[in-house]
Amino acid sequence: MRDNEHPIVVGRINGIYGVRGWVKVMSYTRPKENILSYSPCLVYLNGAWQELNIEESQQRGERMLVKFSGIDSPEQARDYLHSDLAVVRAQLPPLENDKYYWFDLIGLEIINQDGLSLGWIKEIVETGANDVLVIEGKGKTRILIPLIMDIYVKQVDLSANTMRVDWQLEDDVST
Repeated sequence: MRDNEHPIVVGRINGIYGVRGWVKVMSYTRPKENILSYSPCLVYLNGAWQELNIEESQQRGERMLVKFSGIDSPEQARDYLHSDLAVVRAQLPPLENDKYYWFDLIGLEIINQDGLSLGWIKEIVETGANDVLVIEGKGKTRILIPLIMDIYVKQVDLSANTMRVDWQLEDDVST
């Protein structure tokens, strides 16, 4: 069963910037600057999620800089260093049909065209050309399947927690 109210990690505070309490943020969103549109956001600190509001933000090249309300010095910012940033699902924009957030796909069981379970999606890797599903199979085997809808990925059923793919295992191919 999926927990849609569980915070979704979208970035991490990975540095301190300046003397007014600004922090450097590593964004996991695509495009990266989308992280700046989520306010309030949640920060994981001292074993619990706490709400923070973005007071100001800047993008300088690849670097995301954020000034959170109530964090006004480098000493205060240091307390948040290496903390995860998250949002709740309701803050995310709705997607078109047949589009999915990666976190919705993690953990789905992969079933091939022959009805065989190949394993479960452990992670998704961005390669540039296309995203790749990393499947953890039986016996900890790893299977890599391109995340290309209608070619390899035939059906996603979030309610059944499954993804149907057109993928033949090498061991299953007769020579």
